[in-house]
Amino acid sequence: MVCACPAASFVLMNNHYHLIASTPRANISQCMQYFNLATSKRLAEAGNRDNETYAGRHYKTVLHSHNYYLNAYKYIYRNPIKARIVERAELYPFSTLYGLLGQRKTIIPVIEDITLFSDPESCLRWLNLAPNVEVEEAVRYALKRPYFMSKKKQSNGKPIIGPNDTM
Repeated sequence: MVCACPAASFVLMNNHYHLIASTPRANISQCMQYFNLATSKRLAEAGNRDNETYAGRHYKTVLHSHNYYLNAYKYIYRNPIKARIVERAELYPFSTLYGLLGQRKTIIPVIEDITLFSDPESCLRWLNLAPNVEVEEAVRYALKRPYFMSKKKQSNGKPIIGPNDTM
């Protein structure tokens, strides 16, 4: 079975990955199973490994507003910066951003990146601008929910990030 789940963005870290994808048939679980099996097999062959490549569950979050998508997009591309691997998002070689900017062939097939290519310089400035820590934590929290749902402020119980907010 081959799933049609075009990737919008992807970042491979040393012990996990981040992927934004769409599934026209709403079969994300099947696509993730296929993706994990196929990539695990290729990684095992390339690294002469026998152990399990992906040990934990995957989180899937419906991004039901454009700004929720933008928050997830920035969060995943900033992950190597947060891990102190690189200083700028576009310098991380194991992301689709690196490939889309022509540094090498993209590591997985991707759909057209309108966010990046509508204004590459502005997009890169925005990606490399560190968000407020509370907002970044709210995005991390939201991405572990079935539907993007921000953490709430303790002071007033309102979401830290609403459908019109971006980090």
